[in-house]
Amino acid sequence: MKKDIITIRNLKKEDIFQILNLARELEENPQPNLLQGKIVSTLFFEPSTRTRLSFISAAQKLGALVHGFDSKEGTSAKKGETLADTIKMAEAYSDLIVIRHFSEGAAKLASSISKKPVINAGDGANQHPTQTLLDLYTIQKEKGKLDNLKIAFVGDLKYGRTIHSLAQAMKLFGATMYFVSPESLKMPSYIIQELDDANIAYHITKSLTETIPKVDIVYMTRVQRERFPDIEEYNKIKDVYIINKEKVEGKCKPDMIIMHPLPRVKEISKDLDEAPYARYFQQAANGVPVRQALLALLLNKKGGN
Repeated sequence: MKKDIITIRNLKKEDIFQILNLARELEENPQPNLLQGKIVSTLFFEPSTRTRLSFISAAQKLGALVHGFDSKEGTSAKKGETLADTIKMAEAYSDLIVIRHFSEGAAKLASSISKKPVINAGDGANQHPTQTLLDLYTIQKEKGKLDNLKIAFVGDLKYGRTIHSLAQAMKLFGATMYFVSPESLKMPSYIIQELDDANIAYHITKSLTETIPKVDIVYMTRVQRERFPDIEEYNKIKDVYIINKEKVEGKCKPDMIIMHPLPRVKEISKDLDEAPYARYFQQAANGVPVRQALLALLLNKKGGN
């Protein structure tokens, strides 16, 4: 394992399986004293519910102490402190740093400054590697495998960092991908180029209805208002893709699953919450064992180098 988790690109298949196997081990056999005496800094310059709380829960379930902040408003960044100086302070006060930041590349910068391990909890519209790992854990649990699956990515493919990371990961497992979005939110060209270079099959379409019967997984995303420089453009497309019982029942594979990194707005109807396809709440819960595994590995308590 590498010292930091900044981008999913840095992980090989064997690294991913090491993390997922340890997550299952920790989920089935809790180890509440594994990280006793360790301190984790959670530096969240951008809003978060699931990621921040699951990191805190993961650390505490392993016996670590946690400190940090959930917005830049209560920090010295308001006084003009640079990110580099904030990282230096967090490095001095803790054994591992978890950072979420609105700027792409912020986590990479943090890792170049800190001698302590750094985990990227989301940097702008770039990467969200720990979300990808919990997505893979969910897929593995639900489908019994990761190889040769068909997955539809739906909605905000341009700004969706969870989409970018997961597409790069599924490339390792020979997935066939369906990119469902309006033209203005299509998958970035650099991701498409990576898939072309790896000879991965993919389809670009605007039709969710035509895609649903073909896939094993539908991965919905929220159209992110906070990423749009033009609010009028956001309003035009915010509700373009909505999935509900009517669209899936009798039309999808019987074991198809629906995932979502959350929060949702209107893109998944609540009439699906109790349907056999819904996995988005279980998906969020899976963040705890996966992040436990990462903390354990990076703090050299479970097979780290």
